[in-house]
Amino acid sequence: MLQLRSMINVADNTGAKVVQMIGLPRRGDKKIGYLGEVITVVVKEAIPYGQVKKGDIVYAVIVRSRKEVGRLDGSYIRFDDNACVILQGKDVTDPKGTRIFGPIAKEIKDKGFNKIASLAEEIY
Repeated sequence: MLQLRSMINVADNTGAKVVQMIGLPRRGDKKIGYLGEVITVVVKEAIPYGQVKKGDIVYAVIVRSRKEVGRLDGSYIRFDDNACVILQGKDVTDPKGTRIFGPIAKEIKDKGFNKIASLAEEIY
């Protein structure tokens, strides 16, 4: 569960390190984003020769969240940090990077981001 202006780590190799959430497309005036939702972010920190630069506005999907999420079997999943993966576009489910670092939630695959799930090291 992330709100507007949350600082989020980037879990892929696009060159961005930290991004800030600035909106939720197609959600109206909602201000909270959950696992597996597409968000609009601005790049705050990036490496010099990456695919994205500091100040770029891009779309991303939330793959890890510190706030626990309940599952249908009654269990909960929670991670150590908030992380996202940068997407190629708003309506595209393919990631811009070619590698995904760290674990991701199973809900990502359930919401249709199969390419991200296949690139991930671990799925919890």
